[in-house]
Amino acid sequence: MSRIGRQPIAVPAGVTVSIEPGVVRVNGPKGELSERIQRAMKVEQTPREDGSDGDQILVTRPSDRGDHRALHGLTRTLIANMVQGVTDGFEKRLEIQGVGYRAQLRGRDLELALGYSHPVSIKAPDGIEFEVPLPTRIVVRGASKQQVGEVAALIRKQRKPEPYKGKGIRYEGEYVARKVGKRA
Repeated sequence: MSRIGRQPIAVPAGVTVSIEPGVVRVNGPKGELSERIQRAMKVEQTPREDGSDGDQILVTRPSDRGDHRALHGLTRTLIANMVQGVTDGFEKRLEIQGVGYRAQLRGRDLELALGYSHPVSIKAPDGIEFEVPLPTRIVVRGASKQQVGEVAALIRKQRKPEPYKGKGIRYEGEYVARKVGKRA
């Protein structure tokens, strides 16, 4: 049995989960998320076993076939991420390194100066918000883990860190392998 798939998902108070055939919708203080799931996976909502407030969600699989085993843990993790997203949300932090490289907010959108002849503008999709605590730091926040990661990857792609001087946009704490330049 999948160690991840068999764990119950705690649903905190203030979060509502609606389970329909093939779709799970989660609604909470930070927004609403929905995810299509395989119809073979059985998702059910029950009261918590420890007696505390709220419910729990259990995901079970119909058989021990390989594809069902693979979908079991995936389905459970997707639902758990939705529950966490509508309660706490997700965030990715990026840092900019390089002389003259900086970021600033223009309304909801992000404007980056990355050494090109023009500023790079990135529009904030629905459900995503940017924060720029320092000109060299960017915080991407949202309820959907997948969307936050995708937008952060799009920002990083505008100027990836290069290996000689380390200039570019990188995730916070990311290690960039450095190379030695030309030798005389």
